[in-house]
Amino acid sequence: MPDLLCMGEPMLEFNQQAPGADGRVLYLEGHGGDTSNAAIAAARSGASVGYVTAIGQDGPGDSFMALWAREGVDTATVIRRADAPTGIYFVTHDARGHNFTFYRTGSAAARYRPEEVPEAAIRAARMLHVSGISQAISDSACDAVFRAIAIAREAGVRVSYDTNLRLRLWPAARAAAVIHAAIGLADIALPSLDDATALTGLSDPDAVADFYLRLCPLVLLKCGAAGCLVATREERRRIAPHPVDAVDATGAGDTFAGAFLARTLAGDDPVAAARYANAAAALSTTGYGAVAPIPRPAEIQAMLAP
Repeated sequence: MPDLLCMGEPMLEFNQQAPGADGRVLYLEGHGGDTSNAAIAAARSGASVGYVTAIGQDGPGDSFMALWAREGVDTATVIRRADAPTGIYFVTHDARGHNFTFYRTGSAAARYRPEEVPEAAIRAARMLHVSGISQAISDSACDAVFRAIAIAREAGVRVSYDTNLRLRLWPAARAAAVIHAAIGLADIALPSLDDATALTGLSDPDAVADFYLRLCPLVLLKCGAAGCLVATREERRRIAPHPVDAVDATGAGDTFAGAFLARTLAGDDPVAAARYANAAAALSTTGYGAVAPIPRPAEIQAMLAP
């Protein structure tokens, strides 16, 4: 059974490319979905990974099954639905960065129910990774994540939670209540600074770390181009950024999460795992799409080399 189980919604991606000579805008087909991205990042860094979700019996669903097979992500806990589609989204780019347009209402993953949670697989794992998006897509999916967390805690399986706040999916007050309740049950919290500011009203990284350390014993605060902050109740360390020629930050935080969890499962301490994850996230911004640019260990180690 896989050591790491990631739970959430995968979505087929269409990423805007630079206009051609004739002015037409083309879109590169790819794969996304925050916890699926994290699962692939972890698998590329050597972890044993499985995915928990539901997808349609459709072309996008087939595409994901093929992707996970190529990447070595176990699909024993993936449900295929004939009566609901796999979600899709579009990524566009402008001076403000990357923007998302989602088509996920009524998706197979949004119909996921607590009774479908694979209890035996979770009990056999070493880590469960979920996110705010995993809970935001529907009430039933939200309840399913809480059930998965409860099973993990009862079995002594560690829980990792990435905030991945999407206010288009749910109101801010509900998002904060649910996300913070879940982080209070987690062993590892992976908020971004932007998410944390929206959720707490705090903008200083140390103040954010203090807030989340009251809920969770290990906080990895992702600060984008400013690197990251590793905080426990005993100490905190800042990890410097890696300057790169970034073209698309889609999925960078997911790459960070997956790479961090892979190295944690391999035995690294949090600071060493965060250094590795920080480099992986930076490298993931140098290509288009959420999955294609996720780096492998040789590239990451080369960036980390003195």
